[in-house]
Amino acid sequence: MLRRILDALYDSAAVLAALCMIGLLGMVLLSILSRQFGFHVRGTDAYAGYLMAGAGFLALAHTLKKGEHIRVTLLLTHLQGSARRALELWSLGLGGALAVLLALYSCRLAWQSHAFHDISTGSDATPLWIPQLSMAVGSVIFALALLDELWLELRGRRASPSDGEALRNE
Repeated sequence: MLRRILDALYDSAAVLAALCMIGLLGMVLLSILSRQFGFHVRGTDAYAGYLMAGAGFLALAHTLKKGEHIRVTLLLTHLQGSARRALELWSLGLGGALAVLLALYSCRLAWQSHAFHDISTGSDATPLWIPQLSMAVGSVIFALALLDELWLELRGRRASPSDGEALRNE
């Protein structure tokens, strides 16, 4: 049941990332149309940037779980057995620790922006905690996904891509 909940969380974050991409497209189109027809919508550039960051951070966990993150497999392909597993554990452990730090500091940044009533310097004057929330949520889910992968590797249940599968994206 926990596996279904985690997978649903990763998929939900991917859906939110896709919605951010659609919103980004809308902001770019609105900016283009406003220039063509002589009207101005304040903040379209800023909102496009917020949505781009939201899409990137919210998609991290789903991309990791689907095996689509860029991996340097040059060393991994030459290792076998316990040496390969040790490198996988070390990589996932270090990545998980860094992701937890990123999540902590992202949440702290959003919280401080809310507490200090920090607003953007652009003409839109958006409270910064709102766009920073997508970064915080995305990084928390990403940290959870990395720790999930570490746990699966420790238990011997992690599905690792075959050597030829790494070439699929190149």
